[in-house]
Amino acid sequence: MLATSRRVLTVNCPVRMDDGSVQVFTGFRAQHNNVRGPFKGGLRYHPDVTASEASALAMLMTWKCALMNVPFGGAKGGVACDPKALSEGELCRLTRRFTKELAPVIGPDQDIPAPDVGTNAQVMAWILDTYSTDVGKNALGVVTGKPVSVGGSVGREEATGRGCAYVVCRAFERLERPLPGARIAVQGFGNVGSWFAQLISEFGATVVAVSGTSGGVHNPGGLDIAALRRYRETSRDLTGFDGGDKISNDELLTCDCDVLVPAALEGTITPKIAGKIRAGMIVEAANGPIVPEAEEVLDDADVIIVPDILASGGGVVVSYFEWVQGIMSYFWKIEDVRDRLKEVMDRAFDDVFALAKEKNVKLRSASYMLGVGRVAEACRLKGLFP
Repeated sequence: MLATSRRVLTVNCPVRMDDGSVQVFTGFRAQHNNVRGPFKGGLRYHPDVTASEASALAMLMTWKCALMNVPFGGAKGGVACDPKALSEGELCRLTRRFTKELAPVIGPDQDIPAPDVGTNAQVMAWILDTYSTDVGKNALGVVTGKPVSVGGSVGREEATGRGCAYVVCRAFERLERPLPGARIAVQGFGNVGSWFAQLISEFGATVVAVSGTSGGVHNPGGLDIAALRRYRETSRDLTGFDGGDKISNDELLTCDCDVLVPAALEGTITPKIAGKIRAGMIVEAANGPIVPEAEEVLDDADVIIVPDILASGGGVVVSYFEWVQGIMSYFWKIEDVRDRLKEVMDRAFDDVFALAKEKNVKLRSASYMLGVGRVAEACRLKGLFP
């Protein structure tokens, strides 16, 4: 039951393009398990979206939701397209048609999509409007990651990066190490990486290196992250920032630091790179940045790895908060969102840390033992029908 998706839907979406032609896009929605609550997971617009990828990511979402102990099951999906090649009008028409095709299987009590690769708050607003028009009411709970002006939650944009920063702080507390002065290197300076770098520096750590797709910058004395974020708004190439020395992505992964935070794509840490890593702790802000063979090398070197389903859980936690606020039509202050996010992330890390110590296993194993175990228990208690 846990190894298979409950449902994988494939849809074809004909869209009128700006030049008057009609193009058909293929979309998917994989719904893995909803025994603990409605399906929850992102929608991505990317040329490589497939049903098998959606199914794998939906399963990971199930374990992440269970580990964070929020009442959702896992889902994932998207459309095989290049959003950068589409005009805003074409994206809008594609999104609305895709929503119509998904309408029978999504909803506030069924499946709640969210932004992912290639999608954003605007796409969620189009989904909200299309679905609400269908059901005849403003169904705020149908998606999360919406703009605040149409029912989104404050603090959602920063949520994954902030949750990851809270996890690092908690890890240092449990390991009885001082966070001030700890040297952090961040690979990936998109939404998650930039927010994480900003917040962890505010919490007292020293960010010594960051990188983007074309490389990054390194400064052993610490980077001015606020200035770097301002620079990033006008330039996609971080290597031109004058607050540090130019560095490649591979050089960042192997630079001298205490904590390495891969916050870019999956599979960036290979066995070859793993043998050169000098960080004593790796915190996976991205999904699956360490390939299994590389993890064996890192385990042999006693590198502490905080896994993705724990470190990147802040996004789904604040998505849960947004869903709750939408259902109640009562919205929280930013301080409430941040305080409640910290409470959830601290509890999740403590649960994993305690189980890892009790069973003498790595943090990744303990995370899956908790996540999978909670879903399995719910399946057992509910039983089969008929």
